Amino acid sequence: MSFDRRSGIFLVTGAQAAGKSTVGRLLAERFDRGAFVEGDLMWKLVVSGRDDMTPNPSDEAVRQLILRYRHGAMLADSLFENGFAAVHSDIVMGHGLPRYAELVRNRPLYVVMLYPSVEAVAERERGRGSTAYREWIAEGKTLEDAVTAFYSDIDATQRMGLWVDSTDQTPDETVDEIMARVWDEGSVS
Repeated sequence: MSFDRRSGIFLVTGAQAAGKSTVGRLLAERFDRGAFVEGDLMWKLVVSGRDDMTPNPSDEAVRQLILRYRHGAMLADSLFENGFAAVHSDIVMGHGLPRYAELVRNRPLYVVMLYPSVEAVAERERGRGSTAYREWIAEGKTLEDAVTAFYSDIDATQRMGLWVDSTDQTPDETVDEIMARVWDEGSVS
């Protein structure tokens, strides 16, 4: 069921295990015509020769990340141009966030940064049995240390759009908050 007839292109971003995919899909479902572009699927398009992001990425890893952003933005634009509210979830931070905003041709563009606590992210990461932070865990350090290090890059990101502390929220409660606030606080020109 739709909560609001307004539409646009939405980027749901945040750290690994912040809830981007779950919240992004639920957000898209709130619209009469909603589409979801999952960043992990953009990442999986490269089936050989992939160079993943690390704390010290290679030039090729950065190039592939920008390619992933460009393809996600193109899909979101295409879906929006064809009458859908387009929700794209991916890890977009640092210099990548203003760059992503430039890649999206259509407006309105809304950015939502999910920003749960370090402890909540670490708990979610453990709960899903993932190894997303393996490259960020320095010798002798913990998962919480790795998430904290990752968050330092998010903290250095230009504040664009709506930042939501989803620490104590269910995914549906997070989407409720987004729908209540994004129209006034999430728009990016």
